[in-house]
Amino acid sequence: MSPQPPVIRVLFDESHDQAWTVRPEVAARMQPSHPADASYARAADVLRARRIAVDPLVEGALDADTLAGADVVVLAHPSEPKWEATVGTGSPLLSIAEIDALEAYVAGGGGLVVLGESEQDKYGNNLNVLLARFGLSIEHDTVQDYDYNLNATPSWVRSVPALGERGAGGDLLAGVAGATFYRAGTIFVEDGTDTQVLARTAASASTPGAPLAVAVRHEAGRVVALADSDLFGDDCIGDLGHEALWVNLVSWAGEHAYAAGSIDVNAEAASDPAWAALRDATDALRPLQSADGPVEGDEAAAAPLVETMASSLEALAPRFEHQADYLAAAVADLRAWAEGGYGKPDFTTSLELFRPDLARRDEIQHLVLFPMYLQNGRDRDVHFEALIVEVPWPEWLAELERTRYDNAKFVPVTLVDHTSGYDSECAVLFPETVSVAGKPANHFGGIFCDREAERFRRVVSGAADTVGINLPPDAAALLASERLSQDAYVMWDLIHDRAHSRGDLPFDPFMIRQRMPYWMYSLEELRCDLTAFGEAVKLEAEGMAFARNVQYAILFDRIFRFPVTGARVRNYDGLGGQLLFAYLHRHGYVHWTDNRLTVEWDRLAEGVAGLREEVEKLYREGIDRSKLAQWGAAHDLVSRYVPAASGSTWARDVRDYADVEDPRPYIDDVKADEFPLSMFYTSLKAKLEPVIARPEAVAA
Repeated sequence: MSPQPPVIRVLFDESHDQAWTVRPEVAARMQPSHPADASYARAADVLRARRIAVDPLVEGALDADTLAGADVVVLAHPSEPKWEATVGTGSPLLSIAEIDALEAYVAGGGGLVVLGESEQDKYGNNLNVLLARFGLSIEHDTVQDYDYNLNATPSWVRSVPALGERGAGGDLLAGVAGATFYRAGTIFVEDGTDTQVLARTAASASTPGAPLAVAVRHEAGRVVALADSDLFGDDCIGDLGHEALWVNLVSWAGEHAYAAGSIDVNAEAASDPAWAALRDATDALRPLQSADGPVEGDEAAAAPLVETMASSLEALAPRFEHQADYLAAAVADLRAWAEGGYGKPDFTTSLELFRPDLARRDEIQHLVLFPMYLQNGRDRDVHFEALIVEVPWPEWLAELERTRYDNAKFVPVTLVDHTSGYDSECAVLFPETVSVAGKPANHFGGIFCDREAERFRRVVSGAADTVGINLPPDAAALLASERLSQDAYVMWDLIHDRAHSRGDLPFDPFMIRQRMPYWMYSLEELRCDLTAFGEAVKLEAEGMAFARNVQYAILFDRIFRFPVTGARVRNYDGLGGQLLFAYLHRHGYVHWTDNRLTVEWDRLAEGVAGLREEVEKLYREGIDRSKLAQWGAAHDLVSRYVPAASGSTWARDVRDYADVEDPRPYIDDVKADEFPLSMFYTSLKAKLEPVIARPEAVAA
C-alpha cells in the first residue's frame, strides 16, 4: 500500500550513548548475537504505521533548533558503555543547556518520553536532573515480586494498572491488557505535580505500591516517565498490552501537535475579485428567488446580478482551464435563464459537463455554480449556489480506489469558499439536487469530508467528555487533528458509498427512488457503515494501522452524533446510531455504569461484526419475502434492540396488515418518531445542545 504522510514527528535521541536504537543495522552492531535486545525498530514501525514519523538524532545537541522539528522526543536509557552495549555516540550526559531547552520545549507544547532503568544511578546519565524539572525522579531500585510476575521471574514485575482518565483527553490505559516491567526501578513523584500514575508495583513487591509509569502535564506540554525501557524493545513489545501502551503514551504526549496541525488551503482563486463578485451577486439573488428557483416580479433587480454572475464566471475561467466546457455551458445556461424570463432554472447542459469525477487529482480545485436545493439545509427551496471546492486525492486513496474499492463516481471535496446557502449542515454536492428540466445526469457524488470531519470533532469531543468514555489516546488524537479526521472520512466515504451496490440486495439500494418506511433507509445506511467498519478492520490487520481511525469515526459518529442531531421525524441516520449502541450495550461490548461509558476495545470489532451479520441475514432472507413481510422483519430486527413507540401499529404483536402488492399506503401509519430516544440519549442530547449547532450558525 502507498504510505500515508506523517501527521506528527518523533525524535528518538541516539546522540547520548543510548542503549537502544531504532536503526536495525546499529542494533546488529551493538548486539551481534541478539540484535532485538538493543532494538526499538519494531516500536518505531508501530508508530510509523499510525502516521507518526520516527527519526533518530545521531549527532548534535538537543537545542531549540533541533527540537523545533519534533513533536515528541524519546530519551531511552542513556548509559556508559561499561554497563550496556550502546550506540557509541559520546557521553550519556545531557548538558544543562540541553536540559533547559527540553524544559522550554515541553512548556511550549512538546511531548517528552523518558525511559529509565533499574539501578538508575549507576549508568552515568543525568535523566533525573531533567525529570526534576517536572517533579519526578527514577529511584535507584530493582523491584522483585515473587508472587506477581511474568514467567516465574521475580524481577519481571507485573504492574497494577491505575484507573485511566476519562473523556476527550484520552485514557492512557485504554486497550492495555497489562504491562510487565523487566528489572525496573520506581518513580518518585513530588507533591503538587500534575501527575497521573499509570502503573504501580503490587502489594507483594519488594517496594510495594510504588509508581512504575507516570504521565505529567507541564504547562502546554506533556511528559511520560517509565522506570524500565525493556518493555518496548523488540523482544518485549509484543507481550501483554505493551504495544497498545506504547502507542497510547506517544499519542498522548503528542496531543498539542495533533491539535495545532491544520491543512493548508490554496486560496489564490478565492482571493480573486471576480470570485467575490460572483459570490456576493449569487447571495444577493437568493431572496429574489421563489421556492422552485424562479424570479417573480423582481426581474429588473435580478438582471444586473445575473450578468455579474455570468461575467464573473468568464473572468474566473482561466483559473479553471480543466473546466472550460462546463463554465462556458454554465454561462450559457445562466444567460438563457435570464433571456427566458427567469422561470424555473434548467441547468441540464452544464450539469452534464460538470465532471469532477474525471479530474480526481490531489488538490485540484473546481468552480461550481448551480441552482439547487441543499440536503440538510435550512429549507428545500432551490437557490443558486456558488462554490470553490478542492479535491483531496492522495496516492494512498487513489490506490485504494484503483485496486480495492473501485468507485468511479466518488469525489471527496473540501470547501474553499462558498455562498451563504452552505452556512448550513449540508455536506454534499449531488447532481440530483440541481434544477434541471428532466432527469439529472448522475456522473459524480461530491462529499465534503472537511465538513463531516469538523462536526465529528466538535460533537464527539463534547460527547466523550459528557459520558466519560475510556477513550484511547490515538482516538483522542483523531478528535484533535484536522488531517487525521479528514482522511478518516475520505476513506470511510469511499468504502461506504461503494457498499450501496454490493451484497445480497433485495431492493434498490438507492432507496431515495422508492417509498419505504424510514427504518429501511436506516438499515441500508447502517449496513454500509458496518461494511466500511469491517473493511477497516481488515486493512488494519494487513498493516494499515491508520484504518483504526475509520473504525473510531464510524463508531463515534454513529453512537454519539447521529442520534442527537436533526429532527426526530423519520430520522433514519439517528435510528441507525441508536441500533448500533443498543446492540453493543445489550451484548456487553459497551457498559454504562456509574455514569461512565466503558468500551471493551479488544472485543469491539466482534460486536460490530455481530450486528452486521444480523442485518445481512435480514437482507439475504428478504430476497424471498414480499415487500410488506420484509418491512415487518426489518421492524422486528430494530425493535429487538430499540423499542418501538407506544401505540405503534407496526410492532410485531399488533401488526395486522394485508400482504398486498402495493403496501405503500401502510407507511402513513408509521409514527413520526417510531423509535423514540432512550433515557440515555434524551439526557445526552440535552447536554450536547451547545456543541451540536455549527459555530457559524451560533455566531449568526
